[in-house]
Amino acid sequence: MQHVGQEVTLSGWVQNVNDLGFMMFLNLRDRYGITQLSFNEEKTPKDLFEKARSLGREYVIKAEGTVIERASKNPKLPTGDIEILVKKLDILNTSKVPPFTIDDDTDGGDDLRMKYRYLDIRRSPVQQSLIFRSNVAIETRKYLAGEGFIEVETPNLIKSTPEGARDFVVPSRMNPGQFYALPQSPQTFKQLLMVAGMDKYFQIVRCFRDEDLRADRQPEFTQIDCEMAFVTREDILNTFEGLTKHLFKTVCGIELSDFPRMEYDEAMRRYGSDKPDTRFGMEFCELNDLAKGKGFGVFDNAEMVVGICAEGQAGGYSNKDLKKLTEWMQRPQVGAKGLVWVKVNADGTFKSTVGKFFSEEDLKAWADKMNAKPGDLLLILSGETDKTRKQLNELRLEMARRMELMKPGDFKPMWIVNFPLLEWDEDSGRFHAMHHPFTSPLPEDEEKMLGGDHETMKRLKANAYDLVINGVEIGGGSIRIHDRMLQEKNFKLLGFTEEEAEAQFGFLLGAFDYGAPPHGGIAFGFDRLCAVMRGQTSIRDFIAFPKNNMGRDMMIDAPSRIDEGQLEELGLEVKVGKE
Repeated sequence: MQHVGQEVTLSGWVQNVNDLGFMMFLNLRDRYGITQLSFNEEKTPKDLFEKARSLGREYVIKAEGTVIERASKNPKLPTGDIEILVKKLDILNTSKVPPFTIDDDTDGGDDLRMKYRYLDIRRSPVQQSLIFRSNVAIETRKYLAGEGFIEVETPNLIKSTPEGARDFVVPSRMNPGQFYALPQSPQTFKQLLMVAGMDKYFQIVRCFRDEDLRADRQPEFTQIDCEMAFVTREDILNTFEGLTKHLFKTVCGIELSDFPRMEYDEAMRRYGSDKPDTRFGMEFCELNDLAKGKGFGVFDNAEMVVGICAEGQAGGYSNKDLKKLTEWMQRPQVGAKGLVWVKVNADGTFKSTVGKFFSEEDLKAWADKMNAKPGDLLLILSGETDKTRKQLNELRLEMARRMELMKPGDFKPMWIVNFPLLEWDEDSGRFHAMHHPFTSPLPEDEEKMLGGDHETMKRLKANAYDLVINGVEIGGGSIRIHDRMLQEKNFKLLGFTEEEAEAQFGFLLGAFDYGAPPHGGIAFGFDRLCAVMRGQTSIRDFIAFPKNNMGRDMMIDAPSRIDEGQLEELGLEVKVGKE
């Protein structure tokens, strides 16, 4: 209202037109919001009134006029108390009728909106997501610069490496038959920067992985990538806990308390996940000691019997509902063979699918161990330990969604530490790195790594850590190996011959011969961090021009075939099957 009486000039797009005959109103949209423009037959020249009448949706216009108080106010708009009485109107460009409504609640499907992404970005929710992303990037740079970090760009055309996801490869015209790879991360380069004496590095960097996609993955994505020299794990956790708190406070106005820490083994035991959502309870309760040896083969023959207590849900689930829940668990995506349930009735009795195998006393012992009260519902799975925990984690998250326990605006960050260093793969007959080949074992495990046997290798713990917020892995890192002998040993455990290790990573091993300092780092998934901070599950709206689930850019129709001449120049021959 403080602008009433001022002369203003606004430019933007026509959101909609409301023609009442003797009066006309239109909503003008720009990056800053929506403002109502008004035209009145009594006050507006006839030619101007007719020009306004010719406007269509998404016409680009410039309007000059006077700010006046709005007769019919709109409390939903920041500008809802005023409107512009237009005195001059310029049509800067016309527009076709858009293929979907450019509004907060659009009628456009995902593929259609991605094909016309430049129109989709005109919608306020997408614009606000991109503006939010920009603010997070700016505040990240401010914080890290204030902590003494230096931003350094690393190459995008690098060497292909065998670990991790598939590389995107780029043929070299000047080196026929040879290829660059696009970086999955700047990992080795940031380690080399530590050897080079740049003791605090960061980069908001584009990375590329040729992997199957889903809502929180894209073939190209952005990381907040960091490395520090002469530090311990404690230094890194404190620094990047500080960054996270700074971002939530400055961008969201939310004060986070100190982040708890949990060991990987404890997270798997209590939640069946290395990225547990701790906004709610329903922790796992192992029942082997109470459930086995009672003649129920499903439990007796299982490695693990484990369950959760869904508080207050006994009355809300009929037998039909529980059958549907069992079928949900039996889907291929989860893979459970079945689901055992126990209702704790209001009178303290029990109703269960396994009542003929277990007495009331048995079921009461389960309920006591799971801290269940009358009205609660016990949900129990059994089978191989690792597989059963993963299945129960899916059930826990689904029950939390149904019970509406994931409250918007509630953030529970935590650090997960002490992951296994190596995973044994029976099929390939070798170990795989849990994080990547450059992760150091815990200090107390270094000697074991150099001289231990096969079973010892399985028990090695990594000096690694993940930041988890609300069940989403935001970032991960580790203290790195900086000793050549230890790095060569790790390559050997991962199945590299000396020749292969030298061919792939000789440049890094060579650098270790020239005084590599102790160092470690972390990388945050920048797109994912933005989505979590805004309470969203998909990262697409935080990327200006994302790909779809097939890795295609629907707008520019990429990937696409290239000219035969280009293929010949690159020394490539592409064989395409029948179409």
